[in-house]
Amino acid sequence: MSPSISRESSSFVEVSEPDPDAEDLESTPHTLSRAVYERRAEYTRPHSMKIKVGTWNVAACPGVQNDIRSWFVDGKGVDAKLAGLKVADPVGHNVEVQSKGNSGDPKSIPDTPLGDEGIVLGGEHVGLYVLGLQEIVTLASAKEYIGRVYVDPEPLNKWKKALEDAVPDGYELIADTQMSGLLLLIYASPAIAPTVSSVSSVSVGTGIMGYLGNKGAVCTRIVLGETTKLAFINSHLASGTEKAHYERRCWDYNQITSRTKFDPVPVAGETSDTQEAIGDEDFAFWFGDLNFRLDGLPGDDIRRLLMLHARGEYAPGSSSRNYLESEIAKSEEPILIRHVDSDDDDPIDLQADNPRPSSESSSIDLPDPDDFLQDPHSDPTSLQATLDSLLPHDQLRRAQRQKKAFHDGWREGTVTFIPTYKYDVGTFGVFDSGEKMRPPSWCDRILFRTRRDKMEYDGKTRDEEASRVKDEEMKSRGIAEAAQDEEVIFDYDPSSDGADPYGDYDEYDEGEDNGENVTVKDEHADKLNLEIYTSHQRITSSDHKPLDAVFTINYDAVVPDLKSKVHLEVARELDRTENEHRPGVTILVEHSDLIDDVPGSPTTTDAADGVNFGDIKYLYRKERSLTIANTGQVPATFAFISKPSGPGQPDQVAPSWLRPAFDSYDDDGAVKRLEAEVTLEPGDTITVTLEIYVEDFAQVRALNMGELQLDEVLILRVTDGRDYFIPVRGTWLQSCFGRTIDELIHIPEKGGARALRPPGHKDATQQGSLAAVDSTNLTEAVPRELTKLSETFEPLLERAIAEREMTGASETPAPDAWPFEPTTTSNSRSHTRSLLLEALDTNTPLNASFPPGIREVEKLETTAEVLKLFIASLTDGIIPAPFWKTIDDDLAARKRAPTPDETRILTMVPLADSPPHSIALVHLVVRLGKVVAM
Repeated sequence: MSPSISRESSSFVEVSEPDPDAEDLESTPHTLSRAVYERRAEYTRPHSMKIKVGTWNVAACPGVQNDIRSWFVDGKGVDAKLAGLKVADPVGHNVEVQSKGNSGDPKSIPDTPLGDEGIVLGGEHVGLYVLGLQEIVTLASAKEYIGRVYVDPEPLNKWKKALEDAVPDGYELIADTQMSGLLLLIYASPAIAPTVSSVSSVSVGTGIMGYLGNKGAVCTRIVLGETTKLAFINSHLASGTEKAHYERRCWDYNQITSRTKFDPVPVAGETSDTQEAIGDEDFAFWFGDLNFRLDGLPGDDIRRLLMLHARGEYAPGSSSRNYLESEIAKSEEPILIRHVDSDDDDPIDLQADNPRPSSESSSIDLPDPDDFLQDPHSDPTSLQATLDSLLPHDQLRRAQRQKKAFHDGWREGTVTFIPTYKYDVGTFGVFDSGEKMRPPSWCDRILFRTRRDKMEYDGKTRDEEASRVKDEEMKSRGIAEAAQDEEVIFDYDPSSDGADPYGDYDEYDEGEDNGENVTVKDEHADKLNLEIYTSHQRITSSDHKPLDAVFTINYDAVVPDLKSKVHLEVARELDRTENEHRPGVTILVEHSDLIDDVPGSPTTTDAADGVNFGDIKYLYRKERSLTIANTGQVPATFAFISKPSGPGQPDQVAPSWLRPAFDSYDDDGAVKRLEAEVTLEPGDTITVTLEIYVEDFAQVRALNMGELQLDEVLILRVTDGRDYFIPVRGTWLQSCFGRTIDELIHIPEKGGARALRPPGHKDATQQGSLAAVDSTNLTEAVPRELTKLSETFEPLLERAIAEREMTGASETPAPDAWPFEPTTTSNSRSHTRSLLLEALDTNTPLNASFPPGIREVEKLETTAEVLKLFIASLTDGIIPAPFWKTIDDDLAARKRAPTPDETRILTMVPLADSPPHSIALVHLVVRLGKVVAM
């Protein structure tokens, strides 16, 4: 059974979240990711995790990787009495582990005593294992450093394998960063690894020339649970015991902090262009061989004193202690050791503070010391009291007090273990016995800092600067001098009273590490708890002792299922909000009661169902109306947009047979058609008129042959809104216009051209499709339509002349182009024309198609117009183009102008090859001749 751990206190620090106002969380409009981020409190839940941080300068000793599992993962190699832990010593007192062999020989077994069960937390209880190593390779010169380290992956692979074999199964490598002899490895448990993101690693060299990597730091920043940033800095600072070396260590620290730049962390789906630095994280851990030494102490005496503690021989009355005290007494100069609460200039006499016990000074009235437990810090015989007397000489504490390094919020757990450097390799408790006889020092350290620590330091610095500026302003105005003169009478020297109220104050007093809680107003603040901080004295394979610390952090982490739920809710809310603020319209189709609508059908339908114009005839204008209403909450601007109409053709809103227009009303109430874009205020409506009008002969021909369909889709685009697609369709009614004479003479008498179907139509029959009609089955020698028009024209002319004579009307003669100019066309005549066209297409009598009450002259004009249109619509003409060429060639070959009879002969001879055209020409000329003769 493993022995239990008991600590007198632990460091507990709370950290506030970053100020949300410090980051730009505003977005117009809000993006989905940012809106989800702003609701992060709904999908984050408290989590707790243990982090184990270890550091070890392995001094490039062979085989040291075999000790990783024993001390770093299993927690072995800790000597309880030398680490300040209240545990039973499983190995016993007065144990000295001698070298297991030549220190230069590689070891294949861990360097821990038999029976060591491990007392530091490890195994699967740890969420993150963070290991920092120094001097994993030998760098005797810059040449060796430059030429070997960057091209040899063997050291990195060796240590990765050692740690992978040591950690429990399932742990994943999060980061591995090497620079020269520095190596940083981070492994995460199976539960933590999926929550780690935004891993960024940086190497900063501060060695030779201030940039090479024999000294410096390797740093890694990770994000835990999408909420919490953690930074790990493994450093190896400048070595040496001189004052210049101390200053160089401080310089190294400042170089590392200023040159470390991590990749930006995406926030709410957006990545900043500004890199992150040390200090931007929520939790930071700085560890490694910092190389800070003990100042002003005789190395030999301190070495012997600590060796007595290491061997358990520093107890009252022990021969070893008596011998040490007698040797100290023989010294010509006293040993000056500073009190734990003193500064560098307040030394005390160790001999004066620790007089030899005298029998005369003892009293039987004093209580027996064995009757109560004495505080180790107050017990002069305890190891902790010895450490407390050495720590004020620590250069790291001095650098913090002088604000040269690690002063901006960095903390360290209570030091309860003996110095970690320098030991003889392969021995326990034997400090450097070599030629240099280096004094013991706490070179290896683990420090930590929270965001709250950094914020408090920054706030204090600002206050101090503000006070300094204020004091300078007061001095510049002479206020300080006047106040000083007035206070002379009240001058007081605390030394005369035997007490200095400020003597015990120290900004970095050791008492700050006694586990005091830093109260933070934010009740949701993250928390960091230092569980244990100790060295592994029984690991003897390097001249440094490995050091580790176990932390518990409480933080808010994202729960994926909850985030997915919030993401869905936010997406719906944003979609609803966006739709509310997007312009939107509603389109209704209004049917006309005047045009072929199905009885009982609704008067309006949704535009998505399309606009059905029904039957469409040649030269028959047909309209449908749309009502567009702004049903949104903002003004809506919309227009019909153009689209490609075909290869080589310009883009257009609609084909020529379809025309959409917005109906606008002027001040007089008259309707004005607009084709540009229109803006409607919320609640307003506008009418759109869609008009179909087929007049182009090529379109008529294509519709007759089924090559063109009256089927189109209009696109109404709302600015900053959606597009609305409005289908428009109509059914073409076959017409006798746009055909050849050969087709016309084959049209069946029953139903006329209206009964035909285009080729390939599903309803086409032998009698209904021209493509299926036998060319020998002639119905007429001359197109029936031409005969009807010419025969109707002659009596209409007679009646029109008679009507004029009877009424005695004296009207101004129209121009020569009359009545075929479009300017002469009236609405009533257009209606009459439509009736005539319908009669021709359906093979019904023309005279019966005229509306009642119409004047004879209007009938005549309309009939003449239809005759002109019919002749013009013949796709092959009365005289086909090839025959025209023959006639022109014959006329050009003659040397004199032909007589009328010769002209008639030259015209009729070529047409003999096409009897229908010849007969049609004769018929038309004869009828028109009679009209002219009237």
